[in-house]
Amino acid sequence: MSEHPAPALSTLRIEHEAGEPVARLLLNRPERLNALSATLLAELIEACGWIDAQQEVKVLVVTGVGPNFSAGFDLDDFQGLDTSTSDRRATADLGRRAAEALTDTRALTIAAVRGHCVGGGLVLVAACDLRVAASGTRFAIPEVDLGIPLAWGGIPRLVREIGPARTKELVLSCRPFEAEEAAAIGMVNRVVDDDAFDSEVATWAAELAAKPMFAIRATKSQVNAVMEEIAGTGRNANDADTLLAALADPESRQASRDYLASRGRR
Repeated sequence: MSEHPAPALSTLRIEHEAGEPVARLLLNRPERLNALSATLLAELIEACGWIDAQQEVKVLVVTGVGPNFSAGFDLDDFQGLDTSTSDRRATADLGRRAAEALTDTRALTIAAVRGHCVGGGLVLVAACDLRVAASGTRFAIPEVDLGIPLAWGGIPRLVREIGPARTKELVLSCRPFEAEEAAAIGMVNRVVDDDAFDSEVATWAAELAAKPMFAIRATKSQVNAVMEEIAGTGRNANDADTLLAALADPESRQASRDYLASRGRR
């Protein structure tokens, strides 16, 4: 076990008892529906590094505080990309780096999803090894309506989980879809009743954590290597450039203004 205490985080919460094989990483901005701010994404990278140092952790459950998983990229930070004088590309690239950090975590990751799971939140779910959704979960990928392409390595992750045609349809239509459809197309492994959600997730995590870490790690590494050959995420290092280019495109900018205005933002 690492001798270093868990990092002090303002937008995430790590729950782990010393010596236990299961840890939980919680998106902790319930007042903002756990929207993915630049701070949260940076802290997610830091938290994954700390979890990696805990040699006894075999399973990491990733979930949200409150009734929702995540409302996606924080729109305040998104609007700031258009006017920020800071390193805009580094900020735009944080989501990709956070998704990669989850994928590369040595522990087996379980995304435990309930409530709203939107845009970048769905990319983080796709970056996890296994996914369980409460029956009332509602997914959506609204980026195109916002005037931007789905970034953060989301496209290859979706293609290899649900196939190219379904990826194009869901990303381009921006329509919401429910937990049962997510299971039917292979986006989530299990759907459980809302009332049994916490206990089912805990039971599944404990069952997996009872298995040898060598076999867990070997299986995860081999599957991930195969999937990288099928639809690699390495090519998405330029996703940040594509995102910034969309912000400079007149038609995309108008779509963004229309989308934000429809939600009471200017």
